[in-house]
Amino acid sequence: MKTVASISRFAGKYFAFFVIAAAIIAYFFTGLSVLTGAINILLGLIMFGMGLNLRANDFAMVFKKPKIVIFGVLLQFTVMPLLALAIVWLLNLPPEIAIGVVLLGSVPGGTSSNVMVYLAKGDLPLSVSMTTLSTLFAPLATPFIMYLVANSWLPVDPWALFVSITQVVLLPIVLGVLCNYLFGRGVEKVTPALPLVSVTAIILIVMGVVAANAGNIIEVGLPVFLAAFLHNGAGYLFGYLLAVLLRASPAQCRAVSIEVGMQNSGLASSLGATHFGPLAALPGAIFSVWHNISGPILASFWNRRPLEDRHATDEKRSA
Repeated sequence: MKTVASISRFAGKYFAFFVIAAAIIAYFFTGLSVLTGAINILLGLIMFGMGLNLRANDFAMVFKKPKIVIFGVLLQFTVMPLLALAIVWLLNLPPEIAIGVVLLGSVPGGTSSNVMVYLAKGDLPLSVSMTTLSTLFAPLATPFIMYLVANSWLPVDPWALFVSITQVVLLPIVLGVLCNYLFGRGVEKVTPALPLVSVTAIILIVMGVVAANAGNIIEVGLPVFLAAFLHNGAGYLFGYLLAVLLRASPAQCRAVSIEVGMQNSGLASSLGATHFGPLAALPGAIFSVWHNISGPILASFWNRRPLEDRHATDEKRSA
């Protein structure tokens, strides 16, 4: 198991490079599009792994500091869809791509955000609480937002989205939590392998979506990448600034910024491919590539900067 743990750490450390390499390979080997049929299963594995990692303490932040957790989750489901909508209008994206971008803005935070918050010296318990809470709210929030925002472009069936999110997100998480509760010691033994499973699953999802859209990437790839850059960057910025306005600590500001800026791109790809067509899944794949580039860059930037107690600084200035 030590060998598996070492491989998991290596895969996590160089995740961005693996995702980029996988996307390039899939572009040339379009037969890998068969992987799109397994996207829901792969995403379910990721969510199951998330459930296996959840502990009672992960929910403590919700009760200790409910204001900042609820605030962060609300940002996730308000600021990000609105930013996606603004970017779609700004870039004048075609309907199927547009709905994929808005879908990306309407899903919960990505699981890799917790790793980035840890590396950025942010508030990790807050990050885990936000990811978990936003994921649990997703079966209701995401279909509602999509129907409200995107139904004018393509028909949106909120009930079908609810069922899909419940099947590939909520149920696997619940099963993971139950397995953790019933077989805690056994789960501890396989925990080191979970990051490797998640990394592999995301890489396979990206490969399937890129291969299925290889013929369209030259035409729409650059606008979608630009959308990813703008959406992700604006999410980091708005998350941080609004947390500052709430007088959150610097560590909490970093956590909120990363949580708001990084989306569950695997879920967006899954829902796009299932309900709106292969092209609607492309933004999720491209955003996944960019998130795993920007996340480590931001985490590295903050990791080199000490956390400053803003309240203590204010007291010094007023003295």
